[in-house]
Amino acid sequence: MLLAVLFSNSEGNILVERFHGVPTEERLHWRSFLVKLGADNLKGVKNEELLVASHKSVYIVYTVLGDVCVYVVGKDDYDELALAEVIFAITSAVKDVCGKPPTERLFLDKYGKICLCLDEIVWKGELENTDKDRIRRLIRLKPPTDV
Repeated sequence: MLLAVLFSNSEGNILVERFHGVPTEERLHWRSFLVKLGADNLKGVKNEELLVASHKSVYIVYTVLGDVCVYVVGKDDYDELALAEVIFAITSAVKDVCGKPPTERLFLDKYGKICLCLDEIVWKGELENTDKDRIRRLIRLKPPTDV
């Protein structure tokens, strides 16, 4: 299961978060842990260079995309290789929505579409879509037409 997808800025402020199957009382711990992990390790990392961490049966894959840090947390079937696929789909969709690796301002300007993309990629803790064209079609905000 995908436990969390989280975006933060370089100062550690949370921009977007999605938790699945994580009790409310544990979420604050996860937020602070992930932001500290990024602060300790993401300085000087190239755009989209993946870093991996694990603790017991939980895996974390994280990276920098423009001015934004992206974290994906999983367990069970979602090991570091599966999470790499998830984070690739997420970063591709964000770049597609923003037109380039985003600044914090551009990310916040496109917040609505980015959230729609996240909902199409990850649904209830499972990877749903990875195809960029399909995701782009699904987030157009137009009602489906009868064929």
